[in-house]
Formats: sequence, structure tokens, C-alpha cells
Amino acid sequence: MSTFQFKQFNIEQDKCAMKVGTDGVLLGAWTPIDNQPFSILDIGAGTGLIALMLAQRTNAELIDALEVEDNAYEQAVENFENSPWGDRLFCYHAGLDEFTDEMQDEEKYDIIVSNPPFYSEDYTSGNTERDKARFSFAMPFEELAESASLLLNREYGVFAVVIPYKEEENFIKIAQGFSLYPYKITKVKGTPETAIKRSLIAFKFQKPDTIIEDELIVEIARHQYTPEYTALTKDFYLKM
Repeated sequence: MSTFQFKQFNIEQDKCAMKVGTDGVLLGAWTPIDNQPFSILDIGAGTGLIALMLAQRTNAELIDALEVEDNAYEQAVENFENSPWGDRLFCYHAGLDEFTDEMQDEEKYDIIVSNPPFYSEDYTSGNTERDKARFSFAMPFEELAESASLLLNREYGVFAVVIPYKEEENFIKIAQGFSLYPYKITKVKGTPETAIKRSLIAFKFQKPDTIIEDELIVEIARHQYTPEYTALTKDFYLKM
């Protein structure tokens, strides 16, 4: 089914290589918003899911999204226009480097989020669109961290990502090279028995005295969600 229904908005995803998935939902629900953002940027918007989740969670008046792939860009625009927050959401059809060059002197965002294309391995699934959406040759971590550092509000801005757990150490090191320091990290496991699969990381320019670290388990058994995951996503999923 190409339409994914959430409680307050729908996502059409028939044109988009990367469909709605747990990573995006986690980042949209988990991203810290205690700095009461006025402006938000979603880098690599795909269907527009994360930007829409943050529109629902905040009163941010300016929510920009960036998507380079033609079909995904069209899909995000459509999903934004059909949402209750169409007047606050805008999608740019551009590459990250081009967007950063143009905007770094114009706009500083209070929150920047990204569910970046990953997997550094030389692997292709045979589906070019999906590969472009998924693999890190489409958006190197260095470029992402550098752009975030140039576009983020230096005083109280938050940069949040979801990445493979095996990339956590590497990504933190890269971000620190641009003076971005982790202050909150949640390690995500599918079930209690499985290995840690993802890391949700929030960065600031200010180096924290201590990093808040915790673990989130998604399911106890198939479709039996943990109380923690339910609490995090219940405002979005229809059946939570």
C-alpha cells in the first residue's frame, strides 16, 4: 500500500525509493525540541516524514526540507501540501553543498535533522533509486557534519541524526572536527536478544559535562512493542 496513515497526517510514498521506516519515525519522535525551535531543517527529506513529525511536535514557524532526488522531492512537496501544516513546510530541490553555499549567510536553524543515506560497504541492491537514497556515496558524513555546522544556530541549535550503530564512533569523531559535540545518545535494538542496530545522536556546539546515554528496545516479540517505544511513537502511529 503506497499510503501510510499516521494519526494527524498521511504519507504518500509511491514515487519514493525510501519508504516510511522505523529509522525515520524514531528520529522524528526522538529529536530533542526543548530549545523551542523557530526554524527546522530536514536534510535528505525523502517522503517528508521527519519534517512532518516535527511540524506536529513543535510550533516552529519555518520548517525547511532538502531533497535532491526528483521523485522524492515531488513526493515530499505533495505530502507537505496535503498536511495540516502546509503553510509552515517548504521543500528545496537541491544538493546539500549548493544549499549550504546559498543559505549559510542567510539562515541559521534551531534544529537540523537527518536520516542520512548510509552503508559504506560497496553494495548495490540493483535498484538505482533505492541505492542512491540509501548509500553513503549520496551524502558523505563529512559533508553532512560540515553543512550542519554552517547552518546551525551556534547558541542553542541541535543537530540530530539516526545512523548505524557501527558508524557511531566514526560519526562522532567527524562531528567533533566541526565543533559539534554529542550530548544525548540512544542506542536502538530491535528486540532484547538482538545486537544494537542504530544510534540516535543529538549534537550541540557546547561540549557537555556528561552525555545522556540510554537504550531503546523496539519490540518484545513481533508487533509487541515495548512500553518505551510505544510512549515515544504513540502520538503518530494509528495503532499505538
